[in-house]
Amino acid sequence: MLTNVAAVLLNGAHPFELGVVCEVFGLDRSDEGLPVYDFAVASAEGPTLATHVPGFTVSTPYGLDRLEEADLIVVPAGSHYIGRTYPPALLDALVRAADRGTKVLSVCSGVFVLGAAGLLDGRRCAVHWRHAGTLAERHPRAKVEPDVLYVDEDPVITSAGTASGIDACLHIVRKEQGPEVANSIARRMIVPPHRDGGQAQYIERPLPRSTCDTVGGVLAWMEAHLDEEVTVEQLAARAHMSPRTFARRFQQETGTTPYRWLLRQRVLLAQELLEATDETMDFIADRTGFGTAAALRHQFVRSLGTTPNAYRRTFRGPQAA
Repeated sequence: MLTNVAAVLLNGAHPFELGVVCEVFGLDRSDEGLPVYDFAVASAEGPTLATHVPGFTVSTPYGLDRLEEADLIVVPAGSHYIGRTYPPALLDALVRAADRGTKVLSVCSGVFVLGAAGLLDGRRCAVHWRHAGTLAERHPRAKVEPDVLYVDEDPVITSAGTASGIDACLHIVRKEQGPEVANSIARRMIVPPHRDGGQAQYIERPLPRSTCDTVGGVLAWMEAHLDEEVTVEQLAARAHMSPRTFARRFQQETGTTPYRWLLRQRVLLAQELLEATDETMDFIADRTGFGTAAALRHQFVRSLGTTPNAYRRTFRGPQAA
């Protein structure tokens, strides 16, 4: 049973991510019949910690010994967590906790602390999409999943960026104490008890052109004609190349195939139309070259892990769906 929770901080901690943990586990909601957790904030670097906000400090009487009695230890995000070294005593405490079955949760860049402790080795893990490559490089034995909101590899749970810490905390409550408790806490926080999709729907995808010396003109044409069906042979003819040479050059300069590049641009255009217009799904499907609303939905879910309607609600509010 989940009763004792500790959040452990280092200098540079992010107050918002700490606040997420405090909101879920640190408030007394016994007046609503909800469980009360024995919650504490512990420090790995002295009684007073700097946060990443100038002049904002956190003071606590608890040190690392507080982690020994916890059922759940949370490592919120912090500035410079990616490149710094961590107190060996903290890493040892996290390893002991996981060994005895205590759940260890990271929020955003807190995952790098878990990686330094070796808790990601052989495990799937989540991280903010901006840090996925760095995490995979520094911890090659970790199985980094850059598109998900959180991963539960009990007893190690990892969450991606800021708000996905809420998703992971509510997931733990739901798993340990049932959906009724998790839903009640979510209602108090005015957040969904479970979000559809993953990080893919939030990732910005710039369209680099600087290295596309040979096929740049074709890329521009493809962007302007996303609603048209085209073949590699037609694109190759436009570039004055054989299909085989064009496909090879396209792969070299864009890092993907013509079909996948075209599909990605169509999904991106669909995202823009869903965010900025009230056009119907049939119109968007036709404008983006998917043809039908069903085909649009299929490719949207496949690429982003959520439906077009859910995406529109996320970025424009429920009245727009």
